Amino acid sequence: MKILGIIPARYASTRFPGKPFVDIAGKSMIQRVYEQAKKCDSLAEVIVATDDERIYKHVHDFGGIALMTSPDHQSGTDRCAEVALQRPQYDVIINIQGDEPYIDPEQITKVAACFTSKEVELSTLIKKITTPEELNNPNSPKVIINKHSEAIYFSRTPLPYLRAHEPEDWLKHFTYFKHIGIYGYRADILQELTKLAISPLEKAESLEQLRWVENGYKIRVAETELETHAIDVPDDLKKLNLG
Repeated sequence: MKILGIIPARYASTRFPGKPFVDIAGKSMIQRVYEQAKKCDSLAEVIVATDDERIYKHVHDFGGIALMTSPDHQSGTDRCAEVALQRPQYDVIINIQGDEPYIDPEQITKVAACFTSKEVELSTLIKKITTPEELNNPNSPKVIINKHSEAIYFSRTPLPYLRAHEPEDWLKHFTYFKHIGIYGYRADILQELTKLAISPLEKAESLEQLRWVENGYKIRVAETELETHAIDVPDDLKKLNLG
C-alpha cells in the first residue's frame, strides 16, 4: 500500500492572510509542517498543494515538492483530489493541515494505519476532551463514535446531552472526544467525495466531514493522546509561546 501525504496551502486566508509564511522559530509555517510530515515513515511522498505562485516557489526554495492546483477549489479535500489524479500510483491520500507547525509524525501514522483494514474508506483522529473549556468551544468540533470506531456525527456543540446531569459535570459521567483535522482517504473514495453537493448538516454546522457522513461514507477514527496547536488567527501563535 502506497501512501501520499498532501498539505493544502493557500495564501488568501480571511482570518490570517499569508499564514503559510508566518515565522515559527526561524522557519515558515509551511516549512515546519512539511518537515514534520517528512518524518513520517508511512508516507512515500509529501507534496504541498497550492494555488499561489509565492507558496509554490517558497516550497521549492527550501527543497520541498509543491504542485499548482486550481484557484477554484472550495476545500483542502478538493485540492488533494486534484493532486491525487496526478499521482495515480498511490492507494491512500493523507490530508495534512498546513497550519499545525508541530504536528507529530505519530499522528499521521495513526491515520495511515487505519487503512491496513481494506474496508476502510476514510480515517481521521480524535482526542479525549479533558476540560470544560474544550467541551464548550465551538471552534473545536466534537465527535460521536460507534462501537466500530467510526465517526457517526460531528458537532460544534457538546453531544450527547446528558439529561441526568448538570452540564458542568458532564465530563465526570461521559467520555467526550474532539476532532483533530487530519484526514485519510482511499484514493478512489477521494474522487467520489469531490462530486458530492454541500449537504444540509454540513451547511448547518459548517463542517465538511458531515457531507461524507450524510452521504453514507464511513469514517474510521484513531485516538491520539497528543495535542495539536492549529494556527487559525495571529493570536493562536501564543499557543506556541511565540506571539
